[in-house]
Amino acid sequence: MDRIWALILSFMLLGTAANAQVKSAAKGASSKKKIVFIAGPDSHGKGEHEHNGGCTLLAKALNDSLPGAEAVVVRNGWPQDESVLDNAAAVVFFLDGGGSDHLELVHAAKMEQLIAKGTGIVNLHFSLEVDAKAGGERFLKWIGGYFEINWSVNPVWEASFARFPDHPVARGVKPFSILDEWYYHMRFPAEMKGITPILQALPPESTLKQPDGTHSNNPAVRESVITRKEMQTLAWAFERPDGGRGFGFTGGHMHKNWQNDNFRKLVLNAIAWAAKIDIPAEGVPSATPTENELNALTKRVN
Repeated sequence: MDRIWALILSFMLLGTAANAQVKSAAKGASSKKKIVFIAGPDSHGKGEHEHNGGCTLLAKALNDSLPGAEAVVVRNGWPQDESVLDNAAAVVFFLDGGGSDHLELVHAAKMEQLIAKGTGIVNLHFSLEVDAKAGGERFLKWIGGYFEINWSVNPVWEASFARFPDHPVARGVKPFSILDEWYYHMRFPAEMKGITPILQALPPESTLKQPDGTHSNNPAVRESVITRKEMQTLAWAFERPDGGRGFGFTGGHMHKNWQNDNFRKLVLNAIAWAAKIDIPAEGVPSATPTENELNALTKRVN
């Protein structure tokens, strides 16, 4: 009888240990920070505004390099099932913006819920453009800045970055130059409150040769760049008063630029920072994508 009870006790202990392992594994899985990429439909010609391909590349790099990250991609617009946003540490928007029909404004109520929970918000390239009256104040609250028509401009030019601030987003990033559609003269809060400029450059006067227009030129931007020669902020980190984080990055028009290791690293760092994931001393590592890999990602999925 004693032997039978000993066997029963052994099975009970094994069961308890197994349950503990399951619970421990579940806890480990849940401790990962979820990062949700919302990719708009691909637009422009192939190789430009490759939202789905760009998000796929960045999400894979985060999942491969950061054990604490769980990145998922929602393709071609706002998720039909919003539960994917549950417990998101950060949401990354890479999509066509513009007017009052900007996806973030259409779903402003959900955005405000995310903000209230401390969710990090990242906006890349065209997703930074929003109607000032309909969404300017919201974007200042969410990420600290935005592209405002008749104020900001969107020329294609080669920007050079020689120095970076002492900030986690800049870890491991070395000086680089790259041709892109770099927006500048962005709209920021008074005295840049809460903003840390990450990428800054002085655009050449050749970027302001076009006639005045909604996106091309205006007296205010000429005064800033040509007369006062003010450095323009092309990427920034924003610390919200509630403790949440935002990041804006005006580049990203050209898909091939993800091959630039410093360009890519800075954006990966920023996404991890927005999600409050510890960034390695040398930044988030990732393999340089080959031409074939980039081309495979440009397959249209609209």
